Amino acid sequence: MQDVVLALLVKEPSHGYDLRRRLAAALGPLGEALNAGQVYVTLARLEKAGLVVLERVEEPVRGPQRKVYALTAAGQERVAAWMAEGAGPRADVTEFHLKLVAAAVSGTADPLALVDARRRELMRALAEAQHAALAQGADSEAGLLLEGVALRLQADLRWLEACERTWSTRTTRAGKAEE
Repeated sequence: MQDVVLALLVKEPSHGYDLRRRLAAALGPLGEALNAGQVYVTLARLEKAGLVVLERVEEPVRGPQRKVYALTAAGQERVAAWMAEGAGPRADVTEFHLKLVAAAVSGTADPLALVDARRRELMRALAEAQHAALAQGADSEAGLLLEGVALRLQADLRWLEACERTWSTRTTRAGKAEE
């Protein structure tokens, strides 16, 4: 969650409530369980690590100051490194989805390029799992496990196809809006 919060701060500083709202919107029904306290705990940890700084901003209408968080140079470097790194073979779908959303919002990476890189990772892992399954034999316990791994990887690849369709459509719409 730390990297997602950092990426959401790339374009502009924000307060915790707004970050929670944006995360919940990106997660849809799965975001309903997101506790606002989680966001503030994450922001406190990021501040302690020197990745964000706390700024206080006067609210013109309400009067009290709000805590607004902004990225430091180290925070920007961490976002860039996170966008550049691979997801790994056991990456969580929700985490990768948030990475795509954060990439689009922050402009730090092309969501379609991230999908393509993830596809290459999964294809490599699928080939390894299938090769290992063949070596074990279909009737073995290990072969059964490897078949499950391969099926999971295939499902993730199909989901990436849906991601590619969605982000391609968004990229096309955004390009037309700029013209």
